[in-house]
This record gives sequence, C-alpha cells and structure tokens, in this order.
Amino acid sequence: MKKVAQKTVKARSSRRTPGVRGTRRFVILTGLSGSGKTQAIRALEDLGYFCIDNLPTQLIPTMADLSTREGAGLDKVAIVVDIRESGFLTQFARVYRKLKAQSEVNPTLIFLEASHSTLVRRFSETRRPHPLAPDRSVAEGITEEREKLNAIRSTADLVLDTSNLTVHELREIFMRMSRDGRPKAEMIVNMVSFGFKNGVPLDADLVFDVRCLPNPHFVNHLRPLTGRDKPVERYMRKHPATLDFIDKLTSFLKFALPHYVQEGKSYLTVAIGCTGGRHRSVMIAEALKKTLGEVKGVRLRVKHRDS
Repeated sequence: MKKVAQKTVKARSSRRTPGVRGTRRFVILTGLSGSGKTQAIRALEDLGYFCIDNLPTQLIPTMADLSTREGAGLDKVAIVVDIRESGFLTQFARVYRKLKAQSEVNPTLIFLEASHSTLVRRFSETRRPHPLAPDRSVAEGITEEREKLNAIRSTADLVLDTSNLTVHELREIFMRMSRDGRPKAEMIVNMVSFGFKNGVPLDADLVFDVRCLPNPHFVNHLRPLTGRDKPVERYMRKHPATLDFIDKLTSFLKFALPHYVQEGKSYLTVAIGCTGGRHRSVMIAEALKKTLGEVKGVRLRVKHRDS
C-alpha cells in the first residue's frame, strides 16, 4: 500500500487546475471480498496509477481534492474501498454521490464480483476468514456481503465478474480502460464443447444441445476423428439440419451477446453439448467461432473439454 507523503503543501501548489473534470483518472475499486481487488490494484499500479488500498471512506474526497492540485503529479489515481473499513457500508453511498456532484474529478466506480463457488474456493485456498463472518462459515459471510453491497453494485460504472478471469486478462481490461478513458471492456466468451455423458460444465451460462444433428460416431471411418477434422465437418455440412442449426444459433447469439456486453458482463460461457463431446459439439463450436468473429465488444475463446 502506497502512502501519501506527509508534506506541507505550498500555497502555489494548492491551486486547482481549471477545467480538469473528465480529463483526470480517479478510479474507485470496490466489490466482494475475494473478488480480486488486490490483483486489480496491482494491475493499475503497473499502468502508472497512484494506488491506495483500504482507504477510509471519509478520506475519498480529500484524495480526490489532492489529485486536482497543480503540481501534485496525481493525474491517475486508483483507490480500493470495501467492507474491511467499518464506515464503508454506512458512508460510501453519500460520499460517492457528493463526489460525483461536486468534485473536479470525474470518478469511475468499478465493482468486482465472482460466483459463490469461486469465492468459497478462494477463501479455502488462502485459509482466511470472511470479514463479515470471523466466527461463522465463509459461505454465510459471502451471502451476507453480497446482499449488503447490492445497492453499491447498482451504481457502478463497470461490473467485472472475475470468476474465470486470469490475472493477465484482468490487466488487459484495465489497459484498455486506461487507454480509452472509458469504463468498458471486451466480454470474454468461452465456447466450450462437451459430452453430456460426462456432465454439463458447471460454469455454463448458456447450454445448447446438438444431439439432434447427424452423428459421425456411427460412420466407421469418422469415429476415430473429432469435429476439428475436415472429413467430419464435410459430413455434417452435407445435412441441411446442420447448416440451419448453425445459422439460427448464430443469429440468436449475435442478438444476445451485445446485450450481455451492455449489461456489463465480463465473462460468458456458452456450452455446446453432444453425447460424447468429440464430433458434433466440437464441429458446431468451431463453426460458431468463425460466424461470431465480428461481434463488437466480444472476444471468443474455444475449448473442447472432452475431445
């Protein structure tokens, strides 16, 4: 944690730079415990932000005021405020409203979250108690915190679900935000092929069943291959049902994905399933990767779980 140097500010340095609202970066990071705020603040620090972790809520306006002073060298500031601080829940909403209305900075509020199972796993790995449940289960603390932070989440400029984001992907998101000056990021769409006999992926947001399509498994010379092999693709594309399925699913996803982006979702898992997960689901996932490549605000990744 960086500390603000305790120096006497000269009179000539206390003057605010006129017309700076919207030109400086003042990022407020908050969110659920275990959602990755530490990694996020480190990423912003690497991008040249002056960073403060666990700043008391009442000091946010003071830090914002300092960032506008001429010669302060605080053009890019990022702070983390969260439930660790006793006054956060009761004071943050009022402080943030006042900051947006009166401050010369234009603050950006970023809320980090993750799925319940992900947060439980992260707390289990670190063996730390939840801040709201030092003498109760972590799961109870997570549920209570999520309920208490719903109102703050609703005011955020950007909500990031870090359940499936790597540290590098999180850094990329902040790099784009820092470059563009807007709290927007590409949504990562993870296209997963799978076999129903091995179970549906637990993190799937959307699941599509392609077992209605012709099955290459029953063609002897195709059985050893996968949906990535040209003979399997040619066999499936000979059937009109395959082409219709691809067209209709592409049309639906081209409609739906931009709405997920607009909602602020950062990660979406689309699961494509057939019986064994080797032929039909793989071929359809690869086809969707090509047909959805031009959807704005979306970055596609394809993973074949069972092939």
